[in-house]
Amino acid sequence: MNLFTESNLSPEVLQAIGDLGFVEPTEIQKQTIPFISTDTRDLIALAATGTGKTAAFSLPILDMIDDNSRKIQLLVLCPTRELCLQITKDIKNYTKYLKNIKTTAVYGGSSIMDQIRSLRDKPQIIVGTPGRVIDMIGRKALDFSEVQWVVLDEADEMLSMGFKDDLETILSETPDTKQTFLFSATMNKEVERISKNYLTNPHRISVGSINAVKKNIKHEFYVVGYRQKKEALKRLIDANPNQYSIIFCRTRMETQEVADFLMQNGYAADALHGDLSQAQRDTVMKKFRLKNIDILVATDVAARGLDVDSLTHVIHFSLPDDPEVFVHRSGRTGRAGKDGISMALIKPEESRKLKHIKSDTKIEMTEKNIPTGDDIIKAQVGGVFEKLFTEHENFFDFDDSLIPDLSNFSKEQLVHQLLQFQLKDLAIFYRDRNDIQQQEFSRGEDRGSRRERGRERERSGEKRERRDRNDRNERGGKPRRRNEDMVRFFFNLGKKDQLKKMDMLEIINKATSKSKKRADIGEIEILDKFSFFEIEKSFKNEVLDGLTTMKFRGKEMRAEVAN
Repeated sequence: MNLFTESNLSPEVLQAIGDLGFVEPTEIQKQTIPFISTDTRDLIALAATGTGKTAAFSLPILDMIDDNSRKIQLLVLCPTRELCLQITKDIKNYTKYLKNIKTTAVYGGSSIMDQIRSLRDKPQIIVGTPGRVIDMIGRKALDFSEVQWVVLDEADEMLSMGFKDDLETILSETPDTKQTFLFSATMNKEVERISKNYLTNPHRISVGSINAVKKNIKHEFYVVGYRQKKEALKRLIDANPNQYSIIFCRTRMETQEVADFLMQNGYAADALHGDLSQAQRDTVMKKFRLKNIDILVATDVAARGLDVDSLTHVIHFSLPDDPEVFVHRSGRTGRAGKDGISMALIKPEESRKLKHIKSDTKIEMTEKNIPTGDDIIKAQVGGVFEKLFTEHENFFDFDDSLIPDLSNFSKEQLVHQLLQFQLKDLAIFYRDRNDIQQQEFSRGEDRGSRRERGRERERSGEKRERRDRNDRNERGGKPRRRNEDMVRFFFNLGKKDQLKKMDMLEIINKATSKSKKRADIGEIEILDKFSFFEIEKSFKNEVLDGLTTMKFRGKEMRAEVAN
């Protein structure tokens, strides 16, 4: 029985979703479809990514669109090109038997003239990213005067990516009589402000809490020094065979370095970050979706819009500053009813940041030791059998007479020989290597002693922070320059502008993106009303020129060399 029949959708829509195998609505669909079908109020819907939001808002609207009109009636705004294309593809599937309803995607990274020409089909539905929609409004290519429904999908992501001003400009181009549906995974202050300014008496639907959907994810963390993080990452991958994973890094440079390290060590991995062209990005994502590579190393921004349901692991190579980003990263595994594992590599001095994440998210995390060589070989043996017993397809035919006489081998001897052959290289690699835990902590040190050493590190860090703060006070608020090869900049935005270190890194990388070489970035200090950052001296002019053409959350950016 198809439970969608209870939602009073049209026969054409039911036939289309039946072809797609839809049987039972998700929780967000159960609550949203009847509301949109019968109510004229605006809507705020809070639900995690991957819960079926596109069908939740589009299916009931498709029943109400006037297919005799060639005016734009539904506008869907989303943060990334990938999500834009995915939503467009989904809606086209849902309109398979509604021949007069047309949908067009408009997004950056492709020819705007080609997209303008595609509007000759007179679509009733536009799915777009804010920047490209703004460009098209400026060219008078889009007319939103007849829009009846506006959907802000992943509103929190759009705002965190700096689209606040663009959203407000676009919404001002639409009629006051429209219905606005805001879908978000979180309800932060910016989302709340947008909802107050642009939604009227909205109804609220909330499907679970931010962590309720994540109960099938096991969270682990591993304490390791910075210099050993890549080696520790290799061990985690080797100790979890047959994984299909995303590794999250903080910066583009770190992302590329980690991906290069893995590829040089023979892993099927690649990088996804902002320095890639759109064609390179498309190639990497296609390889990952087809599982031609099984490890994707990505920044948070680059991974937005990447919708993959079968991830087994998420690995935090570097912790994010925002606990919600940690939850969002981890939530990419454990989808479609499957279990998932989230693993974080923690530097000893990050204990306070980890405590903040655990406190904010209420996630239970288990501290584990970096796998030893013995642990890895045991896991790999299990991985061989897991693959052997789950892959039953015959890829080629051969004559049984080619199998030699094995009567002199017992079952155990035969398996032993095959495993030795299969795992020989890995065993040789780890045979003479010291285990990381023994390098990081003294041999035989118990967990209580490690905890005390961690506290001592924290106390040392606090003393260092106080010393730096006193130093800044003596110098009129400016910190001491620590590296003669770096130039220190004053930057006009700070915490009050919602600037975080991750944002600052992205801004610096973008400002210097035209250079063939990546800039080394030093200390970044975010204060209340302004900030400081360090960068290689040779990039000084690039930073000064690049920032003048950029904005952060709609605000002008200015940098000058600090004395």
